[in-house]
Amino acid sequence: MGIATDCIHAGQEPEEVTGAVTVPIFQTSTYVQPELGRHKGFEYARTQNPTRFALERNLAALEKGKHGHCFASGMAAIDCTMRLLDGGDHVIAGENMYGGSFRLFDKVLRRFGLEFTYVDTSNVDAIRAAIRPATKMLYLETPTNPMMTITDIAASVAAVKGRGILTVVDNTFMSPYFQRPIELGADVVVHSTTKYLNGHSDSVGGVVVTTTDELGQKIGFLQNAAGAILSPFDSFLVTRGVKTLAVRMRQHDENGREIAAWLAKQPKIVKVYYPGLPEHPQHELAKRQMSGFGGMISFELGSYEKAKAFLDKVRLCSLGESLGGVETLISHPVSMTHGSVPVETREKLGITPGLVRISVGIEDVDDLKADLANAIAAL
Repeated sequence: MGIATDCIHAGQEPEEVTGAVTVPIFQTSTYVQPELGRHKGFEYARTQNPTRFALERNLAALEKGKHGHCFASGMAAIDCTMRLLDGGDHVIAGENMYGGSFRLFDKVLRRFGLEFTYVDTSNVDAIRAAIRPATKMLYLETPTNPMMTITDIAASVAAVKGRGILTVVDNTFMSPYFQRPIELGADVVVHSTTKYLNGHSDSVGGVVVTTTDELGQKIGFLQNAAGAILSPFDSFLVTRGVKTLAVRMRQHDENGREIAAWLAKQPKIVKVYYPGLPEHPQHELAKRQMSGFGGMISFELGSYEKAKAFLDKVRLCSLGESLGGVETLISHPVSMTHGSVPVETREKLGITPGLVRISVGIEDVDDLKADLANAIAAL
């Protein structure tokens, strides 16, 4: 089946008792067992819930994985993935990633004996050079947040192949509609379902998709043991959102391309970061690895003062953290999503006080351009 069909139907069989076309919200904490030692496949809702199971099957199918497990947030999904490791294990991670991921790695997981090396994963040689005997995971985010740098997933997988190293890819920015890392060799894919998968800014969640029964069993055990599950209602919301993923992503992509090209022509914009622009240094790789460029754009205004003047002026574009909703969201990475990243690291990566990130929504693109033009005029 095509991905648009899978978005609507994969894992979404009509409910058995009534034939309901939409998977019901099983809002229960426990299940009655017919007799001691026998149950109907459901014991306790932390461990099993039919609404969550339907979403997990759906997302595994979209990512071309074998198993999916949903969590209460994207960070809970990433945290569970890192629990596949043991103290003393070494992780190679991208030097530019979501600030919350860096905070988890640097401020929490290091305390439990995990070691991290941060490299420019767009350079495969840098990945190879960072490998140690204790290396057990390669953690990639592509495109990166917020600099929109592309990592060659297939080449990165090849660089660590045969060494007992798991390749994990955060696919939140692209969604499985535009990029499927498992088809490129990744072992594990993680998402914040809060973003494009849900798409309506009304649910917080995460998912881990794995490629083998062994990995699926390990993540399932950890999901149950740690208990950071996605609620039945949130599972319902994400399932509903995924049904329109294909049409939404096409419009995000169409609007994103037009807004990026328009921004690149504005004299007051210093630089635009968007893999769909021919001048992006990895434009050709992006065209090979992804089937679209999406709606995430970052651009440099030159100073904090200019960024503030711009962000204070937007009206249709909503100033706020997060991304991937049908509405356009705009943010200031230094003071919002990447505040936990050390200043020297931000400066090295180009995450400056003048950098703005925009998640282009699916509104009429001319209205978005008018709002942005009005804000640019304030500079």
